[in-house]
Amino acid sequence: MQSLLNETAGLVAFVRTVRAGSFSAAAKSLGTTPSSVSKSVSRLEQLLGASLFRRSTRLLAMTPEGEAFYERISPLLEGIDAAADATRSHLEPAGHLRVSLPSELGRMILQRVVDEFMPRYPEISLEIGMTDRAVDLLRENYDVAFRVGGTAQSGLMCRTLAHLDMAIVASPAFLARHRKMSAPGDLRELPFVRYVIAGVPYPIPLPDGSDLVPQGKLDLDSATAIRDAAVSGVGAAYLIKRIVQDDIDRGLLVEPLPGIPLGTVPLQAIHASGKMPSLRLQVFTDFIASIMAGS
Repeated sequence: MQSLLNETAGLVAFVRTVRAGSFSAAAKSLGTTPSSVSKSVSRLEQLLGASLFRRSTRLLAMTPEGEAFYERISPLLEGIDAAADATRSHLEPAGHLRVSLPSELGRMILQRVVDEFMPRYPEISLEIGMTDRAVDLLRENYDVAFRVGGTAQSGLMCRTLAHLDMAIVASPAFLARHRKMSAPGDLRELPFVRYVIAGVPYPIPLPDGSDLVPQGKLDLDSATAIRDAAVSGVGAAYLIKRIVQDDIDRGLLVEPLPGIPLGTVPLQAIHASGKMPSLRLQVFTDFIASIMAGS
């Protein structure tokens, strides 16, 4: 059998297609055409004597042989990337990073990324997506996702960058329509703009150890949208305190019970690059951590 080492393009095309979910998405990440990716994978299949994908007009799914091959070849390609980064450690960090940031947190830190990080590391290019959706790092080909709260996806590396204070806030006009809050239990009477994931509202942990499942007439999946709705007086909101601190300082939002401790949630950097993330990923993650630390 011809050596697989002569089919590097096919190996890369195969792994990228698995992670991206389609030939067209893999082609975009590789800077080539879907036809070129498909042909590279077909040459690899001919060399192996096995079909790696089931192809149809609507579906691209791995065969059992494809799944077994992916499990073995993907770590090897990651190891090659890690080896290359190790030899370049004396050089300036370089290369492309695809990053997912939570929407409102991204809005808060993006200017510093542009003003400070990019001039400091001119050889690093960035593609940043800002969404509160938990992206699939492997299939959507992200290098790193920054998430508020824990991650339930197995097989990923995780680094906790900060523990973020939370706050319950509402507009002064909204609170004027409701009786004054005096205890955490009173919050159960407030209508909330709810943060909902897959149809399930995000619970609010109270100081007594119980969870408040908020009630309300507007459900959203974006912290940015929830903040805007709260400022407009639609309902109360449970948000990261630092992203609404300016609104509190300006009087646009008020904490109905400013003294109650609501605990913290972790900000985590999630990646699938094995135990040794690339140098460009390390310096970007360190930069976000420094912002979160207040430097």
